[in-house]
Amino acid sequence: MMAAAATGATAMTVVSSSGQRVGSLTQFNQNRTSLALPQNLTHFSSSISMPAFGNHRIGVGIEKKESWTSSGKAEAGVRQLVGSLTRTEGLRFAVVVARFNELVTKLLLEGAVQTFKRYSVKEEDIDVVWVPGSFEIGVVAEKLGKSGNYHAILCIGAVIRGDTSHYDAVVNSATSGVLSAGLNSGVPCIFGVLTCDNMEQALDRAGGKAGNKGAETALTAIEMASLFEHHLK
Repeated sequence: MMAAAATGATAMTVVSSSGQRVGSLTQFNQNRTSLALPQNLTHFSSSISMPAFGNHRIGVGIEKKESWTSSGKAEAGVRQLVGSLTRTEGLRFAVVVARFNELVTKLLLEGAVQTFKRYSVKEEDIDVVWVPGSFEIGVVAEKLGKSGNYHAILCIGAVIRGDTSHYDAVVNSATSGVLSAGLNSGVPCIFGVLTCDNMEQALDRAGGKAGNKGAETALTAIEMASLFEHHLK
């Protein structure tokens, strides 16, 4: 809370529309005004008109750490369910990796495994399954999800555009396959398939200047696994 005492300062109590004291407003001079609020009042929302303060009329909006309905009424006790990156004990993961464009997918896999370990996932709780290409990822991910052995499935591949429409067919099939795997198995299946115009773009996203998308999607897998295990069972 900010100090409100100063020589020649004019102080005023800040109250809510219900008449409850929620803080204080202090004018030190024409150019400096201090608003002191308790810690559970964090930011300003719709304006509440206050009496004239010095030569100025001041509007202050107070918003508590509560959920608010569209009508403006506070809705107490609303829970927010969020997956944790730290509660990883007991979580098991499968990583389905396409062998095609292995130069890229190996780097993505390394980034994913390193991230799992960094967030305290044990090696014995990570299974890696290799498939020929990104087209085959979906069916394997669904099979793994339905096995009941994993809390999330991370799907890794790299599809690079060529001279024919084959690229579009594989990308569309891989995308819909991973989506269907998650919906049909009820286990989060995370899309970690790169879709790039050339090899340079792919390598940039496999540990190059654009980061490692394998590591990023591993974080998504951890969060979703935690959300399902700790909140949605």
